[in-house]
Amino acid sequence: MRIKPMLAALVLALIPATAPAVATAAANPYERGPAPTAASVEASRGTFAVTSAAVARQSNFGGGTVYTPTSDLTFGAIAVSPGFTATQTSVAHFGPRLASYGFVVITINTLSGFDDPDSRGRQLLAALDHVVRTNPRVDASRLAVMGHSMGGGGALRASATRPALQASIPMAGWHTTKTWSTVRVPTLVLGGQNDPTAPNSQHSTPFYNSITAAPDKAFLELRGGDHSAPRSDNVTVRKYTLSWLKRFVDDDVRYDQFLCPAPAPNTLISAYKDTCPHA
Repeated sequence: MRIKPMLAALVLALIPATAPAVATAAANPYERGPAPTAASVEASRGTFAVTSAAVARQSNFGGGTVYTPTSDLTFGAIAVSPGFTATQTSVAHFGPRLASYGFVVITINTLSGFDDPDSRGRQLLAALDHVVRTNPRVDASRLAVMGHSMGGGGALRASATRPALQASIPMAGWHTTKTWSTVRVPTLVLGGQNDPTAPNSQHSTPFYNSITAAPDKAFLELRGGDHSAPRSDNVTVRKYTLSWLKRFVDDDVRYDQFLCPAPAPNTLISAYKDTCPHA
């Protein structure tokens, strides 16, 4: 007569042992997409279908294009600025690719092609504020900036202005300010080894060295790269920009394997510095 109560007690005793595995699986509500692989982080597209919509010129930035994953989930948002005299077409490939991995992305035009880096920083933040207001898929607590050349300088300025950002990626960044000791945003600095416009010795390297308050930072130098290489659609830029944004915007530690330990110099990377470990 006591067999059934004993079985019930045994089942109840086993439940706590299995509960932690369920909790661990759901520990990060921001993970989007399947577990990454060496091939997936270099692929041209992720698993989400993407829609795009034009944004008209605004009073505080020059409009652009918003790319949104087709899903009922919410996503972190990334604003991307072009460089001096360039338009959003120069950084357009980041939009559909990053969105297909689970981000809302706005690639922007600036108010003028001649806008200085600090103006571009303000416009990046204005673009983020725009998508937060207008796109219900955006999680306002998970925002990031990217930019090329003077747009990269703008990403640094945006990070210094808004420390609540989750990530920043200046690509071949150009700015007359060389010290960014107030930046607290996890920052990935991309540079080309042979950049004649924003030589690393005058821009990316001092930027990286001066970011002393951020908990995490990295500097990647593309072997043989010129000024345009860090914003190009190549496998190295794909791998490290995606991994950095996933790790710090989505808190997705599954991507740490591509960032830590820091990669050794190879045929694609001439130098890499990092504050590993991240996790």
